[in-house]
Amino acid sequence: MTALRPLGSSDLHVFPLALGGNVFGWTADETASFAVLDAYAAAGGNFIDTADMYSSWAPGNEGGESETVIGDWIASRGNRSDVLVATKVGAHPRYKGLRAATIKAGAEESLRRLRTDYVDLYYTHFDDPEVPVEEIMTALDQLVRAGKVRALGASNISAERLAASLAFSEREGLARYVALQPHYNLVSRDTYEGELRDTVLRHGLSAVPYAALASGFLTGKYRPGTEVDSPRAGKAAEYLASERGAEVLTALDRIAGARGAEVATVALAWLAAQPTVVAPLASARTTEQLPALLATVGLELTAEELAELTAASA
Repeated sequence: MTALRPLGSSDLHVFPLALGGNVFGWTADETASFAVLDAYAAAGGNFIDTADMYSSWAPGNEGGESETVIGDWIASRGNRSDVLVATKVGAHPRYKGLRAATIKAGAEESLRRLRTDYVDLYYTHFDDPEVPVEEIMTALDQLVRAGKVRALGASNISAERLAASLAFSEREGLARYVALQPHYNLVSRDTYEGELRDTVLRHGLSAVPYAALASGFLTGKYRPGTEVDSPRAGKAAEYLASERGAEVLTALDRIAGARGAEVATVALAWLAAQPTVVAPLASARTTEQLPALLATVGLELTAEELAELTAASA
């Protein structure tokens, strides 16, 4: 059994790979989604990530589709106490921003779709600089006190606003953020490393990086002269055209070949080894995509391999 890791200062213990739910109800229908969720759980996985706005960008969707799929899966399997569900508020088309009333209403809708009385980890999806941190943290604290949320997280927030939020919570004795979900991977390091990571480290938070495989680029399936039929192909192509992207792929190929591992596994293993990271976040449309992700928990890169990847991605 893979050892679970503590999430910040909370009492939650998470599998060292978080399963992204952004594809559920979008590029993965209910049958495919259930199969992926079943396989993840069978491997010992317990940390499922979604958001109230997934997948409002898809034609015909309005947001909440992913939560609905996850809620239906949990209800059908009767395993609510075995899984930790993380969702987010602030970006749903009908519940935008982080005013107190929006947070409260958004939470109620998420609970309804997830078919549960509580969310294990509740993130602010995008910071709302127009709303004082005092209003945001007070609203979130009320959800925790009501037993509707177990722990709090933030995503897409500046170091300054994160520090101010933590300071207010600590000063007033309110529930505080225990996790951060930053944009972070081998070809996007400056989105987290530096002041933001320093703040997370200083306050004992855990990081759960999203875009861990850089829109699929770090799976190695995007190569010069190849075309991949994927909604994310455009972004991945941008990485391919960069000097850093090419150097990272070369290093990943070498290490993956030497280890007999998938490129994606090595990329996630580098991320998992970084300071503050408790669990990289990655999604799978099919069960065939899952083994390379799950293999991350069993691959420990050497200091030399980590240094090679860090240098290539500098």
